[in-house]
Amino acid sequence: MRILTILLLFFGFSFLAHSQNQQNTVSIKFSNINRIEVLKKIETAANCKFYFQEEWFDKSVLISGDYENKSVQDILAKVLQDTDLNFFVDRNKIILTKNSIIYSKLNNSKNVNAPIFFQQYDTVQKNQKTVAAPVELIGKETTETDSDLYILSGHITDLKDQKPLSDITVKVKNTPISTITNAEGFYSLKIPTGLSTIEVGSALYNAASRKIMIYSNGTLDFTIIEKINQLDEVLVKSKNSQNVRTAITGVTTIEAEGVKTIPLVLGERDVLKVALTIPGVKSAGEGSSGFNVRGGKEDQNLMLLDNGTIYNPSHLFGFFTAINPYTINRVDIYKGGIPPEYGGRLSSVFDIVTKNGDTEKFSGEGGIGPVTSNLTASIPVVKEKASLLVAGRATYSDWILKSLDDENLKNSQASFYDLYAKYTHKINKNNSLEGSGYYSKDTYNITPDSLYKYSNRLVSLKWKHAFNEKNNSELNFTNSEYKFSLDYNSINQESFLLKYKINETQGYLKFNSELSNHKFTYGLSSKMYKINPGQLYPKGSESIIIPVEIDREKGLESAVFFSDKFKISENLLLDFGARYSMFAALGPSTQKVYEDGVPKTQSTVVEEKTYGNNETIKTFGGFEPRVGLRYIIDESLFVKAGFDKNYQYIHLLTNNTTQSPTDTWKLSDLNVKPQSGLQYSLGVFKKLDYKDLEISLEGYYKTSKNVLDYKTGSQILLNQDLETELLQGDGKAYGIEFLLKKSIGRLNGWVGYTYSRSFIKLDSQFNDEKVNNGKFFPTNFDKPHDVSVVMNYKITHRYSFSSNFVYQTGRPITYPIGKYYYNGAEYTLYSDRNKFRIPDYYRLDVGLNIEGNHKIKKLAHSFWNISVYNLLGVNNPYSIFFVTNNGEVKAYKTTIFAVPIPTITYNFKF
Repeated sequence: MRILTILLLFFGFSFLAHSQNQQNTVSIKFSNINRIEVLKKIETAANCKFYFQEEWFDKSVLISGDYENKSVQDILAKVLQDTDLNFFVDRNKIILTKNSIIYSKLNNSKNVNAPIFFQQYDTVQKNQKTVAAPVELIGKETTETDSDLYILSGHITDLKDQKPLSDITVKVKNTPISTITNAEGFYSLKIPTGLSTIEVGSALYNAASRKIMIYSNGTLDFTIIEKINQLDEVLVKSKNSQNVRTAITGVTTIEAEGVKTIPLVLGERDVLKVALTIPGVKSAGEGSSGFNVRGGKEDQNLMLLDNGTIYNPSHLFGFFTAINPYTINRVDIYKGGIPPEYGGRLSSVFDIVTKNGDTEKFSGEGGIGPVTSNLTASIPVVKEKASLLVAGRATYSDWILKSLDDENLKNSQASFYDLYAKYTHKINKNNSLEGSGYYSKDTYNITPDSLYKYSNRLVSLKWKHAFNEKNNSELNFTNSEYKFSLDYNSINQESFLLKYKINETQGYLKFNSELSNHKFTYGLSSKMYKINPGQLYPKGSESIIIPVEIDREKGLESAVFFSDKFKISENLLLDFGARYSMFAALGPSTQKVYEDGVPKTQSTVVEEKTYGNNETIKTFGGFEPRVGLRYIIDESLFVKAGFDKNYQYIHLLTNNTTQSPTDTWKLSDLNVKPQSGLQYSLGVFKKLDYKDLEISLEGYYKTSKNVLDYKTGSQILLNQDLETELLQGDGKAYGIEFLLKKSIGRLNGWVGYTYSRSFIKLDSQFNDEKVNNGKFFPTNFDKPHDVSVVMNYKITHRYSFSSNFVYQTGRPITYPIGKYYYNGAEYTLYSDRNKFRIPDYYRLDVGLNIEGNHKIKKLAHSFWNISVYNLLGVNNPYSIFFVTNNGEVKAYKTTIFAVPIPTITYNFKF
């Protein structure tokens, strides 16, 4: 192109007179045709010939025009106005050029740019060889300009699955000009006119560079390759790049691929179990489902899969995560400052981001373990545009149980499976669609006469649209459902079938915009809850069970949100956000009104109100500010502070110590208030020069109101007057979280320590609604000390050794402390609630990881994990219960895993 330009500079003067005379006027009219067809019409009308390459034009772009007695130059200027094409007229020949101009003469006017001469090809090193790479032309050269800086923008995607990449560094070589890509993979930066080398890359992706000549504002997209050694080193990260980039506190990201070396029970790769090793995240006990984040209850965590809510993310009583680990890309955990686009929970958000399928080739991976097997396959549907990811996992525990000699175990049942599918389609550069579906089911029985079943179902549809490099949007629709049933077969004519179901439908619209030093996020969301609190049916014609059906519940929760990440200076960043949420409890329903000033009982009901379908029963709402501040002291040290407020309109009903599959959910209504909470947090983050160590120290203080609890001995399931059993009180929690992390190198891992306390106060003017004399007392999940040490040592490229050590303070428990007699009967006297503790918990797990050979051309790449869970065989108590025998009260403890559990798991990729 430049050779042609130089030749024409020398010989163009002889053609200039002729070209300037080419001012004959023509008339032409066209409607909704592409530019190539327009050029053909001009050729016919003006008796000229065009020279160009058809791939320069987007044939899907249609234009219209009506020109009367206009010169060919004027018509072409309009037709090519929104392209990067210029033209040069030589008599009856018209030459189109991409980006650059063919000069017929040099002009020394100050208002006219002189042409820039440069080599069309640049030499670069590729595969240890010196090769020629073309200099790419960006924008459209003009003869006049009023700017020395132009905006270069673009989109960076993964070569394998075409997914957009965030946090990728984009910089201009040998200059301080740089930026990083946003969540949708877009970047934008100002660069000077002329030649520049653009470099992109990150710790997880190989670097790439391209030399450009920029004439005006333009775009430059990159497709980069993931580093092969990523899986060998990075295990978990506290979102270090985001820690510097944002002002949000308490954010942690777990990469699914990076946890494969961590030894876990029964050899299952489990991202959410690894979350329990992060400071501030706990569970009530081994084998329990649910999380307690920074002193919060299990129901105060929002668990999202593809933006849809998962109400019970566990299989087999919490031993396995209900989501196939091979479909998970990463989990973003917000335990401090929750971004305004999330809401409806007080403590945390677990945002599970799934993988996209491979648009280039068929691939997959799977695993075979002692209890489960799973398989995931990625199928390209439209090359470089669309893919389908399908996955399935199942257990053969039923077969194992039936092969045992113990009759009780042989007749028991415990099985599960889950299915997942995701379709992604990149329509064009600015539009993409994602659709996913998920289903899981568990079946188990503890006794031969009772069969329990529970299942999750989720459907999600997402449309992403980029208006330009600085403005994009996301529209999402989800529907999720959780249900369980109990099938009881009695020999005493008491057979029954119990059912429960909760369904949630949500619409969500979010926009992201960048303006100068501001990055705005804003939008709205709305979700409809439908709950069937319980149905009891007699089973069989001989059953004497009386049918019971609790009134169904319905509620609409909506919110608008806004946030502004404002870069005040190079060192100071303010992230201010706000969310206003609204909730309406809806009919049909019958609500009881109780007499003021007395406890809620059946005898104090003064009125029953009946509400029709979708009639508003009660409304709630509130302003939820979210503020974060980050200050960089130097390149390796920075501090953060945060404050956030949240409302929660749905409550988990359970009188167990831990969350169980038969727990139910209740909406706020006339007699149950929504929960609310405040959190203050402060953190210091330091990157040490020695061995790439990172250290962080975060502290928090939380208060909450209307936390749900229960009267002693309350009946939760199938209770028509449930509000008479409920108590609502105040909560407070505080703690300090320490994390020392090494992400790369032969030895990598982290050490986490948390000191935290969690309390609740149930006070009332009535004694039967007061607990522990109305004073604050420890919650069931209050564990002051929590230590986690996760280490991985890479012996060679194929062999590595891993270990996991956990120590926790024993959780609170209520003990019997004596007995007394009343009216001739003997009763047990119990201590204040949660006054004592079960013994402390500690466990050591070890594992040996063996990777197959690293040959590129092979049928499948393998990975073996040989691990021992609870190597020391510690008899850690799960719970303690008491039995009175011959007038003597004795304590007994239950243990989940009291002996070492060896496991061999085989994983493969193809």
